[in-house]
Amino acid sequence: MKLDHTKAPIFEALLKYNTDGIVPMHVPAHKQGRFCDPAFRDFIGQNVLDIDLTLTSDLDHFHDPRGPFKLAEELAADAHGADAAYFLINGTSGGVQAMIMAVCKPNDKILVPRNVHKSVLAGLIFTGAVPVYIEPEHSGEWDFAFGIKAADVEAALDADPEIKAVFVVNPTYFGVVSELIKIVEVCRRRDVLVLADEAHGGHLYFGEKGSLPLSAMEAGCDMSAISTHKMSGSFTQSSTLLVRDGEREVRGEKPLQHHKIRELLAYLQTTSPSYILLASLDTARREMALNGQEHVRRTIQLANYARQELNKVGGCKVMSIDGFDPTKLVISSKECGIIGRQLMQDLRRAPHNIELEMSFFFGVLALITIGDTKETVDKLINAAKSVFSTYSKGGHIPHPKSKPPFPKMVLTPREAYFGGHETEVIPFNQSFGRVCAEAAMSYPPGIPIIAPGERICTNTFDHIKMMHEYSMNFQGPQDTKLHSIKVYKNL
Repeated sequence: MKLDHTKAPIFEALLKYNTDGIVPMHVPAHKQGRFCDPAFRDFIGQNVLDIDLTLTSDLDHFHDPRGPFKLAEELAADAHGADAAYFLINGTSGGVQAMIMAVCKPNDKILVPRNVHKSVLAGLIFTGAVPVYIEPEHSGEWDFAFGIKAADVEAALDADPEIKAVFVVNPTYFGVVSELIKIVEVCRRRDVLVLADEAHGGHLYFGEKGSLPLSAMEAGCDMSAISTHKMSGSFTQSSTLLVRDGEREVRGEKPLQHHKIRELLAYLQTTSPSYILLASLDTARREMALNGQEHVRRTIQLANYARQELNKVGGCKVMSIDGFDPTKLVISSKECGIIGRQLMQDLRRAPHNIELEMSFFFGVLALITIGDTKETVDKLINAAKSVFSTYSKGGHIPHPKSKPPFPKMVLTPREAYFGGHETEVIPFNQSFGRVCAEAAMSYPPGIPIIAPGERICTNTFDHIKMMHEYSMNFQGPQDTKLHSIKVYKNL
C-alpha cells in the first residue's frame, strides 16, 4: 500500500458540507431531514439524514470523479492490489454485468461455469454474448457445486478457440475456490481474459498470507467484482469493481481501458447515487486497509472455534476441505435425517433467534464475519446444541435423484429474451423435452436451475421434482412453486 489510508475523502467531504452550514437548494426533497417521518428520523438519527446528499461541486461527481471520489477510488484500488477501482451502488450484480459488457460484444463467446449467479444471465442478455458452459466439480457428500479445474478450462479453450473470456466464481457461496492461478496461466497463454465474481470474497484481500484463498487480483485475474458489503463492512448494496492493467491488449482491443469502464458504469448505474453508500465504501476501505489483517485474523479464529465446537455436537458436521474459505460454516444435518430448511427454521425460533444465511438440501450456511464476536458465535453454538439434541440420530434423507442439471442451450439468453417466440404456460409435469421461456432458481444462492432458451432435460426434470419434495420455493418463474412453467411453442 502506497497511499495514505487514514484518509476517507468522501466521508470527509460530507462532514465538511455540514460544518460549512450550507443551505441545500437541491435534491433530495427532505433537505437533510427537515421533511421526514418523525418515527423514521428518531430511529435512524439526524446524522444519517445530514449526509443523504447528492451531486454538488464540493462533493464531486460519481460518474466523472475529479475530487474526493477520484481519491477514494484510488485508495480502494491500492488497498486491493488493483490498478483501478470503481465504486458500485447497485451491488455486485451490476459489477458482474459490467465485466461481461466490457469484454464481450454480440456473439462473442465466454466460458461460464453452470453454477453462476443470475446476474451473469442478465449480462449475457444485455450483451448478446454466447455462453459456453463448463461443468464445475460436484460434491456428492455436500450436494453442491465446487470449483472448476484448470484442465477443464484448458480443454474447453482448446475445443473452441473463439472463446474470448473465462468467468470464475471466487469463492462460491459455500467458500469453495477454483484453481485460480492455474486458470489464469492457461488463459494468459491463449490471450483470454479472466473475470471473477468475488461477491463472497472481499475479505480475501486482507488476510495474512496463507490464511485464506488467494484473491482474484493476487491470482492475476483481469477484473473482479467484490461485494464489499457482504464481507468487508460497507452498507448493503455497495460493492467495488477491480481492474488490472487497463492498457492490456487482447486480440487487437483494449477492453479494460479506464474511460471505457467509466462510460459503461455510467450507463449501468443511477445518476442519483446514494452518498451514504459511497461514504460507507470509503470508510470500510479505510478500516480494512488500516486494521483489516487483525479483523480477518480474529474472524478466522472465531470461525475455527465454531467449527471445532459444532463438530462435537451429535449429528452435526461442519465442512472442512483443503483450500476453502474457513469463515463459511457449512453445517450438515444429514446424519439426523433433517433437511436444511427445517434446521434453519428451528434455529430461527425463540429462544434461539439465530438467522442463518441460507439453507440447502442437507444443511445450512452460517457466515462468520468481521462483525462477529465470541458472544455471537457462542449463541450459534449453544443454539445448535439445543436444536440437535431434539433430533433422532441415525435418520435418513434420500440422496438427490440427480445433481444440478446441465441442460442443452437451444437459444442464447438474448435470443430467448428478445426473440419474440410464442410461449405457453403448461403444467410442469408435462414440460419434459420443452424449451424453457423463463428462469427458475432457488434464492439464495440465485443459481439458475434452468434458464430461458434451455431444454428441460431428464436431470432438470428430476432435480426440480426433488426440490418440490423438499418444499423449496423458486424465484424467476411466474409460478414460484413451479407447478406450472412457461415454455416456447414449436421448439
